[in-house]
Amino acid sequence: MKNKVTVRIGNLASFIVDRKSLFSTTIATVLLILLALLSMGSGEFYISPLNSLKAILGVGESFDQTIIFEFRLPRIVMAILVGIGLATAGAILQGISRNPLGSPDIIGITAGASFAVVLFLALFSNESNALTVSQDWMPLFAFAGAMITAVIVFMLSWKNGIAPFRMLLIGIGISALMHAGTTVLMLVGPIYQASQANIWITGSIYGSNWTEVRMISIWISLLFIMTLAMTREMNILALGDNLAKGVGSSVQKSRTILLLLCAGLTGASVAFAGGIGFVGLIAPHIAKRIVGPRFGSMVGLSAVVGAILVLVADWIARVAFAPIEVPAGVWTAVIGAPYFIYLLIKQRNR
Repeated sequence: MKNKVTVRIGNLASFIVDRKSLFSTTIATVLLILLALLSMGSGEFYISPLNSLKAILGVGESFDQTIIFEFRLPRIVMAILVGIGLATAGAILQGISRNPLGSPDIIGITAGASFAVVLFLALFSNESNALTVSQDWMPLFAFAGAMITAVIVFMLSWKNGIAPFRMLLIGIGISALMHAGTTVLMLVGPIYQASQANIWITGSIYGSNWTEVRMISIWISLLFIMTLAMTREMNILALGDNLAKGVGSSVQKSRTILLLLCAGLTGASVAFAGGIGFVGLIAPHIAKRIVGPRFGSMVGLSAVVGAILVLVADWIARVAFAPIEVPAGVWTAVIGAPYFIYLLIKQRNR
């Protein structure tokens, strides 16, 4: 137990923290903060990291504060929250399925959420291309799309338990079906809806504002805390269904709750940033390589790594080809697609 630290919250709860995981997550968090400072200073108007920090603390130049708080910081915070949501969802899905290829975008959950969001735009837009209902309902549609897709994939892949490779193949097929449905909605809808739909297909954080940040922060924070509370159950499920049942775990109940959390995290992320791909696949693998496969040890680091991936992708999207902006989802795909192929080859050779 030398590598473990027991943390107690009064008489309410206690949990054990792995020292290596805590150290790695702390280092990754510091790196995330440094990257955020560099990102908020980059752009048409350069602001040094020191002046960016002064602006954040409220003692900088008024011009710097305006640029950062009105335009850059909402986007940076959104990227961090989306990265946390997608990475945590990927960690949950890989744990439930015991499949290293498990990821919300690979098995169609992201595509289902994207389809639901585009359907929302199609159903509730008037002739003037304005929404007839509050945008606050969009995350609910995204959650419903993610949840329904997840249930379909899991039901079709069930055969005396979840067959990992079967789930992958079915998920890819469902993902293609959802993408086809999204394309149909884009074709039959007005041009405005088609342009909006492209945001969710590719994934972009362009135009994020503080209202959206406040909305997604509630979803991601609540669902992430609930995920941490399920750490023990996830570690038990990793032993296999028979052993999990043997130690008194309600396997199906735990799996259903975790599936809901995965769908909720994915739906919230997709609702505000679109279908940014491969973050849920890559981040958990990076975390596992650093701190090991135990869910309690890697989920926090996975969330921070996911935040770094989306933040850097959006940073590149914003400054690489300025004034033209390439969606952040393109850059995560540039990294994620080769890694996915590598995992497929690795699985085939086993």
